[in-house]
Amino acid sequence: MDSRNTIIAILVSIAILLGWDLFFAKKVAPPVEQPAATAAAPTAPGDLAQPAVAAPAATAPAADAAPEAAPAPRVRVTTPHVHGSIALTGARLDDITLANYRVGLDPTTPEITLLAPANAPKPSYAEWGWLASDTGVTVPGPTTVWTAATPDQPLTDTQPLVLTWDNGQGLVFTRTIRADKEYLFTIEQGVTNNSERAVNLYPYSLVTRLDGSSESGLGMAYLGPIGVFEQQLKEVKYDDLKEKGRQTFESTAAWIGISDHYWLTAVAFEPTVKVSGSFNYASPNGRDRFQTDLRADPISVAPGETKTTKSYVFAGAKELNLLDEYRETLGLPLFDRAIDFGWYWFLTIPFFQILRFLNAALGNVGLAILGLAFIVRLLMFPIANKQFNTMNKLKKLQPEMKRLQERFANDRPKLNQELMDLYKREKANPLAGCLPILIQIPVFYALYKVLSVTIEMRHAPFYGWIHDLSAPDPTSVLNLFGLLPFQIPAFLAFVSIGAWPLLMGITMYIQQKLSPQPADPMQAKIMMLMPIIITFVLAPYAAGLVIYWAWSNTLGILQQWVLLKRGERQDAKASTS
Repeated sequence: MDSRNTIIAILVSIAILLGWDLFFAKKVAPPVEQPAATAAAPTAPGDLAQPAVAAPAATAPAADAAPEAAPAPRVRVTTPHVHGSIALTGARLDDITLANYRVGLDPTTPEITLLAPANAPKPSYAEWGWLASDTGVTVPGPTTVWTAATPDQPLTDTQPLVLTWDNGQGLVFTRTIRADKEYLFTIEQGVTNNSERAVNLYPYSLVTRLDGSSESGLGMAYLGPIGVFEQQLKEVKYDDLKEKGRQTFESTAAWIGISDHYWLTAVAFEPTVKVSGSFNYASPNGRDRFQTDLRADPISVAPGETKTTKSYVFAGAKELNLLDEYRETLGLPLFDRAIDFGWYWFLTIPFFQILRFLNAALGNVGLAILGLAFIVRLLMFPIANKQFNTMNKLKKLQPEMKRLQERFANDRPKLNQELMDLYKREKANPLAGCLPILIQIPVFYALYKVLSVTIEMRHAPFYGWIHDLSAPDPTSVLNLFGLLPFQIPAFLAFVSIGAWPLLMGITMYIQQKLSPQPADPMQAKIMMLMPIIITFVLAPYAAGLVIYWAWSNTLGILQQWVLLKRGERQDAKASTS
């Protein structure tokens, strides 16, 4: 019965490991603060605008602006990591592709599109500007036509884009947009008051997306609105935002945006600026519109005075080193947590760092995975040694255990007590065999998350037929691993086992055969079924994960062979002494 319970515990642990992150890890949204009632709420300008953060006694026009009939003049954006353009009408960031990332493995496939204008199939953009408490003050909006100081010069990491606009009421607005070598845009907004009265303006910045995400997270990575306020990570799924509506927060050192599987668009002000942030949803004309925005405290501009404010836009790949750098240099708390390392991030991040170190040393992510498996096996050798000795003791105790079972067949409490006394007397722990498996579970989980969510693993090749370690093994036993020229029908996908999953199952079976077998034949059969079950369960998972398990099994076979030979020598020595 103890062995059977152990088997059930192992199966349940594996089921939790594989199913928790897929079905449950993100079902519960973090608690959100409810917005307080306000007398009037402005809307941040933009296509299909909706309520943004509250400003006392202030409203801004809610524009349902359609895309312009004629394309607006644009200024090119060209940096080592980013390509795109900025339209002089509206002057928002709405055309960004990532120069170093492609849609597919083929280098001729298009660059990843991160931001797209209003007339694109899935519009997404970052915007910044001003809100006025006085509705009589005209501020720049999405239809404002800006004048570029150097319209023929692209925005580069060394050449900023300087824009100006006069509202005709004595206010002259300027925007200076700078780009670094990676994915950060710095926006300095200025306003010069040439009128005869002071004005109060609220700087804002936002990220808007229509129609939600085009990606499928499959439970592996969080997709949707994200932000950090008061040192707490806030994630509100698209569906939750549609159901619950607007959610607001206040903080300094905050950032907010929209996260994709591997990409992020986020906005922030300088960390000393107090901001009000919100997650918003609206459906103008039946079309989903998601918006995340920040509004800073008001700036008072006296006659003859010029005031400026600075904000940031991150639009790029979620590379951990880069996010860490921006977290430190810009004061963006928990910016690295934009990568969904899961609830056990404190374990997953170190595993990622180890893999990255090994990848730099060995020159291949697949080799780094093999190296990680070797390190884990080496660290677990003392535990495996103890497990093997315990299982051998239990094997030798089988005759005595069977005698006790026959003697106390009708007295279960007495049988359990006698078995416990036997284990204690012989110093044999029947649960010792579970310890290596229990230790492997967090290792497996950490590797699963690393392969699933880190951009560094995306499209990382191994050798042979594995061109992407973050994708499943592309081969199938049904067509003899590509030797037969036909595609596997979709309805047979669940039995389409690739070469690496098959190798993993075979090595697991060999490892099972080398282990001391349970005395109960039924339990032994159940244990022998586990390699088959695990093979089918892991076949659709990332090839890197399957390679790790197959190589770990191979090392385990070698380990068990060494321990078995050593045990045989010890038994032979004991029998002759």
